[in-house]
Amino acid sequence: MQVLVLYYSKGGNTRKLAEAVAEGVGAVEGVDAVVRSTNDATQDDFLSSDGVIAGSPVYFGVMAADLKRVFDEFIGTRKKMEGKVGAAFATSGDPTGGKETTMMSILQCLMIYGMVIVGDPMNATGHYGTACSGAPDADTLDNARKLGHRVAEVAKKLRT
Repeated sequence: MQVLVLYYSKGGNTRKLAEAVAEGVGAVEGVDAVVRSTNDATQDDFLSSDGVIAGSPVYFGVMAADLKRVFDEFIGTRKKMEGKVGAAFATSGDPTGGKETTMMSILQCLMIYGMVIVGDPMNATGHYGTACSGAPDADTLDNARKLGHRVAEVAKKLRT
């Protein structure tokens, strides 16, 4: 089984966080991470995945337009995504830059797709997902791995 780690990154920080999320997914036996930028993601990536963890930098308190474009273009997959696991992560240039509202905008899309939403686990921050200001530090990368691990575990449980 697989989990899609979908991201948009202009400066590289969101990509770094996506890579750490994917490490956490891959640490769960029997689960593979498929990492795709918004330019490379396909509808088949969505349909073949048991979970989607989407990430974006903060743009005016919501996800980047390019990530939203993917959700808009793949709307035809919506009913086939029902019951799969969804989660979010975000990066910003400022400590108060809207990371939580950005994650909520992503989670809203995943909910409309009918997905089961999980946040990061209690041994991370126990909130909406993983986020950071600027480049992710070691603690943030660890939390990202924990988020990926949690999504993979929940997806595995839901599949059985």
